[in-house]
Amino acid sequence: MRTLPSPGIFIVTISLLLILCALVGSAGCLSEEQPQNPATETEQPIKAEYAPGEIPLLYTEEENTARAGFDAIVRIPHDDQTFENTFLAFDTIITDYTDAVYPMLLMGYVHPDATVREEGMASGEALSIFTTETYARRDLYNVLSDQVPQTDEEMRLRDVILRKFKKQGLHLDNDRLERVIGMKNRIAALEAEYNANLNSDNTTILFSEEELRGLPPSALAGFGRTETGDYVVTTSYPDYIAVMSYADESETRKRMLAADNAMQGDRNIPLLEEAIQLRQKVARELGYDTWADYQIDGRMAGDADSVMEFLNDLKDPLREKREAEFATLLSIKQRIDPGAKSLDHWDITYLTEIYKTEEYGYSMDEVKEYFPLDRVLNGLFAIYESLYGITVEEVDNPVVWHPDVRLFKISDEADGTTIAHLYLDLYPREGKYNHFIIFGLTSGRITEEGYTQPSAAIIGNFNPPQEGKPTLLTMDEIWTLFHEMGHATHNLLTRAPYGTLSGFEVEWDFVETPSQAFEEWIYDPAILESISGHYTDPGQKIPQDLRDRVIASAEFGKGYSFSSQLLNSLQDMIYHSTDGPVDTVRIYEELHQELRGIPAIEGTQKPANFLHLMGGYDAGYYSYLWSKVYAMNIVERFKEDGMTNRTTGMAYRRTVLERGNMADGMVLLTDFLGEEPGIEPLYRFLRINE
Repeated sequence: MRTLPSPGIFIVTISLLLILCALVGSAGCLSEEQPQNPATETEQPIKAEYAPGEIPLLYTEEENTARAGFDAIVRIPHDDQTFENTFLAFDTIITDYTDAVYPMLLMGYVHPDATVREEGMASGEALSIFTTETYARRDLYNVLSDQVPQTDEEMRLRDVILRKFKKQGLHLDNDRLERVIGMKNRIAALEAEYNANLNSDNTTILFSEEELRGLPPSALAGFGRTETGDYVVTTSYPDYIAVMSYADESETRKRMLAADNAMQGDRNIPLLEEAIQLRQKVARELGYDTWADYQIDGRMAGDADSVMEFLNDLKDPLREKREAEFATLLSIKQRIDPGAKSLDHWDITYLTEIYKTEEYGYSMDEVKEYFPLDRVLNGLFAIYESLYGITVEEVDNPVVWHPDVRLFKISDEADGTTIAHLYLDLYPREGKYNHFIIFGLTSGRITEEGYTQPSAAIIGNFNPPQEGKPTLLTMDEIWTLFHEMGHATHNLLTRAPYGTLSGFEVEWDFVETPSQAFEEWIYDPAILESISGHYTDPGQKIPQDLRDRVIASAEFGKGYSFSSQLLNSLQDMIYHSTDGPVDTVRIYEELHQELRGIPAIEGTQKPANFLHLMGGYDAGYYSYLWSKVYAMNIVERFKEDGMTNRTTGMAYRRTVLERGNMADGMVLLTDFLGEEPGIEPLYRFLRINE
């Protein structure tokens, strides 16, 4: 996952090129089975259509309006100031601003028009700069800090907002504060350029048919072709994973990995390393030893030392698990190549696929026939409805930025009231962001008109329907969809009274908890069966024996995959815990050898496309592993009560999802679990330290 500067969020996984769906003959490349309960009314939760030149004008208007609102707060005579006309006004102004700007920023990642995309990306940089400016205003801070809250809710709002001001450096003299603001604005520009480079990346690799021997026909059909017959393969996730999983030629997989690792290397490595140095300078100006110390202050982890201790404690048990997996994979490689002495990085996915096919007797091409996209969506929404007491309906003829985009409204089952909206933009196209991501677009909050309807958008890149078949999902893709939908519930079911505290606005090392919990639902036999239905006959569920083998196979590879998470987490922490210039590639290569047990591919520039480092997860990637502890505590509670148990689901909705940041994450978890979460559920999940 990955996010914007608070209070928005957007969350990652990966993508592919546009293939037209004319053969399917249905709007938006939909399969024959449509989600249940179509809604008939026309709804427009956000402004979703923009002409070239429109975003800069609208953005300027929103920023000017917000600044004028803050100025008005400052001008209120001291004796006339109240919590309502200062703090609550501040929350309203900043939330009105972000509710207007986040849809503009979304356009930078998804709009079909290149000019609109460029303008949308620019709005993100402007948002970051304006946010920094706002929380560095002494006059505004002085007014707010004088106010006395009357309720626990107001106290929480006061504490959270004032902490944001204090972390901007208001204790510094004006010259030093201006220096910090200048450096933060430069960091925002570097992050925007880094992301724009990746968003516009069009890396392709040409392969002959022989070089792609082993790939299933469905994968080959998704590639472009040259006039001479070569296949045009991109670095998007569906293309990448198909080649790395099935290409029999080792050299083909090596070329694919090399292209992925080199993506935007020459441009983005300098941007990343400059940003890291500036972050360190900002941290020292603000009185912290390192950027990691600065970022983690106020989070659930408490301090950088606690994070490093947590990560280092996972090294040995994960290494043992990975080495056992690698011994199995090496034996397969030696059967193919008797002279092989070791594994290469480009072998792992390929050999793992062979192992699972041989050990569990199935192919993913066989399995995914039972998981057409719309059947999975229907099943997923049915889980939502069962757990949380809501209904999900697709909106007919929505106003959207591209015909592929679909809009769903979420209503409360009790009274039918619409409570939220969710956009799904799940197919690739030229110029679109080529990863998986979720955007929080508008916030839930109390207004004079009642509680607002939060909205979010999940951006994805599944293979479109082709050759008369609907989009068929692999288990990895189902896992990704459930992960992002877990994030969505956090935003869409919020009932926090203030925009600043609603939805995703929680401690950063808690934000991945709902997503990483919900992804585990797919490994429950009854759930996996319920979301299945063969694409030729929706009533034909995945056979129980095949279902059980698929679930059992998920255990293999956890050692390697979580070692990779550990690599990313330590890479991030080391980058942001050092003093002086940072050689990002060298650090990555050293950690790759230590934690994955194999050398990185020669010439790697992988830090150039580590999106999280320049998208809000700097000194925060550890939150995946940290939040996994909390997630597995939640999952174990559901396993005890039933994965679709309404009573447990409603308790989770009320105590965790609805409350946003109205209490510390540990308080929310303890309220739901009945006790503080422990690390043992993570150990049981990984089968380590037993």
